[in-house]
Amino acid sequence: MSKEIVLIFKKHQTWVDIVSSFGVTKETAEDITQEMYIKIHKSILKYGQDIMYDKNEINYYYIFKTLNSIFIDLKRKQKNHNNVQIEEYEHCLNGQLDVDFDETYNRIKQGIGNLEWYQRFVFETIQSGESIAEFSRNSQVPYYTVYNAYQRAREELKKLL
Repeated sequence: MSKEIVLIFKKHQTWVDIVSSFGVTKETAEDITQEMYIKIHKSILKYGQDIMYDKNEINYYYIFKTLNSIFIDLKRKQKNHNNVQIEEYEHCLNGQLDVDFDETYNRIKQGIGNLEWYQRFVFETIQSGESIAEFSRNSQVPYYTVYNAYQRAREELKKLL
């Protein structure tokens, strides 16, 4: 383990307190701090990032910005999730669901087959795990062209549901 990481870890409670000041729970503050250690360690190893002012003093601003960016990423991810009360769907749990999964699967599969060839290719590639950014870089097609093709494919398939 590098000297920098050891010095950063000695200030662990300081980092947790900083993240707690963002208004998160103690557990979330600990998680974000652990993510920060991983991110800093990777940047030191991969890019040779210098996070020290001098031999004994850590660049607190860099650590703060790293913690803040991880917190903001977490909030963005949470914003995209909908919390649903189980009571709203309790009737589905008690009885049979009125969904024919085989028929729905076949409709979606047929819908994918009916997409334009480019939309189908983009949709299948993105669904297989490659990100839109990676697809754009690898194919040298502009990001928003790929994004729009993927979104149009998703909209067409949503209509089938």
